[in-house]
Amino acid sequence: MVAQHQPSRVVSLLGPGTDFPVITQIDASNHHKVEINDIRKPIDGLVPPGEVHVTGLVAFLRTWDPVTPLLSHCWAGISRSTATAFIAACLHNPQTDEALIATTIAEASPTAYPNSLIVSIADTLLGRSGRMSAAIMPLIDDKDRIARVRGLEEAMPFSIPSLFEKGAG
Repeated sequence: MVAQHQPSRVVSLLGPGTDFPVITQIDASNHHKVEINDIRKPIDGLVPPGEVHVTGLVAFLRTWDPVTPLLSHCWAGISRSTATAFIAACLHNPQTDEALIATTIAEASPTAYPNSLIVSIADTLLGRSGRMSAAIMPLIDDKDRIARVRGLEEAMPFSIPSLFEKGAG
């Protein structure tokens, strides 16, 4: 993906203790690493996404120029990375309806299942008044989507526009 899309920034969201990839094509300062488990509520022995993680993620995404590609990945490309793609698009398109961005992700990836805890924290940080969380609900409540995600080891990569038309949606 790095060779094909030549991103200016990379976000890696992997579990604690997991070896993060070394991406020699970009400067290390342009690779943001988040050590969290893919969970939506606290579970003993696991690290849930927290405000400190999402605050760091949003700060990193603020420094990204959305004219250039951003690569976001997690273990399977289903939950943490799709939440990050959604957050990045919402952050850089403040006038765009959150539901349009969520629908764009759903159409790009039939297995996108954004981590609702990550999105909820970002929703608060970005002052979106619950609109981001509401926008992803159709994705995480979709029984067909849930069935596609269950047992899936890896999703197909997808891309969405980083910039939407002003006021789209």
